[in-house]
Parts: sequence; structure tokens; C-alpha cells
Amino acid sequence: MSRPGRDDAPDRLYTITQGRSRTGPDNPFDLVTLVVAESEPVAGMQSEHTAILRTAEFPTSVAEIAAELRLPVSIAKVLLCDLLAAGRISARHPHRPAITDPDILEQVLVGLRNL
Repeated sequence: MSRPGRDDAPDRLYTITQGRSRTGPDNPFDLVTLVVAESEPVAGMQSEHTAILRTAEFPTSVAEIAAELRLPVSIAKVLLCDLLAAGRISARHPHRPAITDPDILEQVLVGLRNL
């Protein structure tokens, strides 16, 4: 049974990824990887690639791109790998500062115990 508003028929997904269902082992993408378009769409480009470039004008996560395109994340990753290999996007993980100060961690632990 198909869900309303989704066109994820297997033959369509097979076609847009040219038969690929997985990315290579050097895949830099996970759900929170931020993607930024490095170029404008060009004539003759696959419509999904064009949609990704338009969506990623500003840093956008892989999960958001997949949701916007209404595609499974695995299929979106295949398309993103194509664009990355062509130099049309850049990808980076969000910066998360690490808490390495033991005093802060101890204060958090004491605060949790006091709850």
C-alpha cells in the first residue's frame, strides 16, 4: 500500500539512482551532515539533483533534504554522493564543542543526583 503524498515506487527509485541502492564505504553523509550547494543547477541536470541544489542554498541537513524531496534517506545519500563527486556540493558535520572539563561534568552529575 502506498502512502499518500509519496511516490516511492521501487521502479522510480531504481531509475533516479541508476540502479544504485547504496553508497560506497567512503560515504561522508549521515542524517545530520550539513550540505551546501557550491553551484547553480544547469540545464539537462537530473531533476532530483536540481532540487537538492536549490534546497541546499543554505546549510541543510541530509534528513531535511530527504524530507523535502520525499525520498528515503538512503536514496538521497546516493544522489548527494553524485553531487559531491561532481563538486557541486560540500558536506560537513555540525560543529559540536566537546565538554572535557571534569569540573563541569562533576557539577552536572551532582545536579542530576539532587533531582
